Amino acid sequence: MSTPLWVWLAFNAAVLVILVIDLGVARVRAGPLGTAAAARWVLLWVSLSVAFGAGLWWVRGRHTGLEFFTAYLIEYALSVDNLFVFLLVFDYFRVRPAQQHQLLFWGVLGAFVLRGTLILGGAALVREFEWLLFLFGAFLLWTAYKLARSGEEAETDPGQNKVLALARRVLPLAEDAPERRFLVRTPEGLRFTPLFLILLVVETTDLMFALDSIPAVLGVSKDPFVLYTSNVTAVLGLRSLFFVLSSLIAKLRYLKPALAVVLAFVGLKMIVEPWVRVPVWLSLSIVGGVLLVAFVASWLRPDADRPPDAGQ
Repeated sequence: MSTPLWVWLAFNAAVLVILVIDLGVARVRAGPLGTAAAARWVLLWVSLSVAFGAGLWWVRGRHTGLEFFTAYLIEYALSVDNLFVFLLVFDYFRVRPAQQHQLLFWGVLGAFVLRGTLILGGAALVREFEWLLFLFGAFLLWTAYKLARSGEEAETDPGQNKVLALARRVLPLAEDAPERRFLVRTPEGLRFTPLFLILLVVETTDLMFALDSIPAVLGVSKDPFVLYTSNVTAVLGLRSLFFVLSSLIAKLRYLKPALAVVLAFVGLKMIVEPWVRVPVWLSLSIVGGVLLVAFVASWLRPDADRPPDAGQ
């Protein structure tokens, strides 16, 4: 079922309005969110996403609604995993809490554009070349294997980011600049600040680790609107979620194994789809069940002996 252009425009307009409101609140607050305030924002984002999914279910039917919630759940869980990367980047560059708040807002805005573009491009390619699903499925199986071995984050060194190295060579930089500015005017002209370089690292690192989420949602639905909206609604709450989980994320010891299971399941589903059709309700049940078990198990069996930097 094709989606009318006005629906696309209305959805993106609503997202932009929400982002403007969020930015206004951020400027008034002028500091990092407390855990309680961040939790309220997370609840708001999730409630809006669930309401949107319920509306999609009501307008387009049960099948589309289940596709949205399955894709949303996968995107949201993988976004939680991406917070490990954000923590690593912030720790490496010694980013202050107030700067973290600013970087996360603009980082989320950039992810909204970059991920959305890649997902829509991937959906268009799959429509033209359906055999790509086999490659995406194999890629997800490989990603699941790496996650199960906990080797993915070990290979991530923010200081070795190629975009960062290139930016340092070609961009005019002002080493002494206001902490909360990305661009400053100097007697020599406009100069980028170190904070802008950190934003580049956040964006490129997030995009690199989002490459597993794009094939994953393509294995759930072929509807570009479902794929796009599930990604956007999952990413929008990432900033608030960071401040809720930043002190707890190291305790989610079973998250990575659970994500490995989810990605392996979706990868296998994509490969066998021409011969075995897995119902959407079953996919949602498996994904939701695996993640729920992981969170409950992490809560019941916190790893007290785990080093503070484990998982990074």
